[in-house]
Amino acid sequence: MSLAVQKTLSLLLLLAIGFLLRKKLNDPAKQKGLKTLILTVALPAIIFVALLKAEVQWDLLALPVMALAFNFILYFILKYTLPLFGLEKDSSPYRTYLLLFPSLAPGQSCFPFLIEYLGDDALAWGALADIGNKIFVLVIAYMMAMNWYFKLNKDFKVSNGEKIKSLLLSLLNEPINIVIILALGLVSMGIHLESLPTFMSSAISTLSNLMTPLVLIFIGVAVVFNWKQIRKIAGLLMIRSGLTFLLSGMVLLFAPQLSYAAILVLVVFPQSAISFWPFAHMASVTALEQDSEKKRNKTFDMELAVNILACSLPFSTLIMLTVFSFGELFASSTTLLVIGFVLIGLGIIKPLLKWFNLIEYEPALEKETHSS
Repeated sequence: MSLAVQKTLSLLLLLAIGFLLRKKLNDPAKQKGLKTLILTVALPAIIFVALLKAEVQWDLLALPVMALAFNFILYFILKYTLPLFGLEKDSSPYRTYLLLFPSLAPGQSCFPFLIEYLGDDALAWGALADIGNKIFVLVIAYMMAMNWYFKLNKDFKVSNGEKIKSLLLSLLNEPINIVIILALGLVSMGIHLESLPTFMSSAISTLSNLMTPLVLIFIGVAVVFNWKQIRKIAGLLMIRSGLTFLLSGMVLLFAPQLSYAAILVLVVFPQSAISFWPFAHMASVTALEQDSEKKRNKTFDMELAVNILACSLPFSTLIMLTVFSFGELFASSTTLLVIGFVLIGLGIIKPLLKWFNLIEYEPALEKETHSS
């Protein structure tokens, strides 16, 4: 049995342990506590260690730009293709998909696999790339959400100062951002992990070891097997994944000299699960709508958003395990392009059958979610 397969089986075992703990951790407050521990302790620690141990070259700062470009490319592709799947343009489900789908949550889905399969350097590359993604999910997604809200509710006024204050608080409340800035500052001064006092480096390294088991146990606890929801959302998740494989394959065509580790980072980082941060922006907008004395139009469909997040994490985990289990196969641009087209094809089968009236028509997703 190959080392990659053994590693995959060990990670699947952690997922199974999480699944078996569902009854013990079925309280949303307990799950929130586990997620908070991951995002505020384990994930910042592992990123801090990876950046201080890795040889970070300053030309790698192009990675955030590439990640941000990916967010925008996926956004504009989805903007014009979502209506083909029964989503009425400018409806609340349309805006929900459009805000969520271009976002990435590598901390909960990608980083544990990078450190387990590829090591510190790969994780450092992923952390740097995530800076660009963070700009999208924290800043740009927030601006889009509020812009849609103000368009629908022209009578609601808020000062630019309040907008900027809310945005800065969101950025400062994200420990990962603080850790990345601190680590890059230390590296720029020539300070690495071994330069720190032993008690400090040892404590941080111990905390970083919590990352992989905590994330996988959390996925096992939080996974939702609601097949009706999965059938609705899985097609669009396949298309999102297929588009991502195509983009990775095209980049690899123009950069065939990349190392094996760099290629796998290029492949799996954009396959990360959908980020929670756009959902948080949606929740803020929904709170404004509910607090108002006037009856306001719904900017987002929160029930749909929860279902998307619930399906995205296990879907992304499956993709990650498949890629790393057959790493050499996915290091080929031809394979990436073929798999991309196959996933897109699987995702559009049902809309095509409906288009040609070969299966019974079902109400559009937005109508179903409103009536549920």
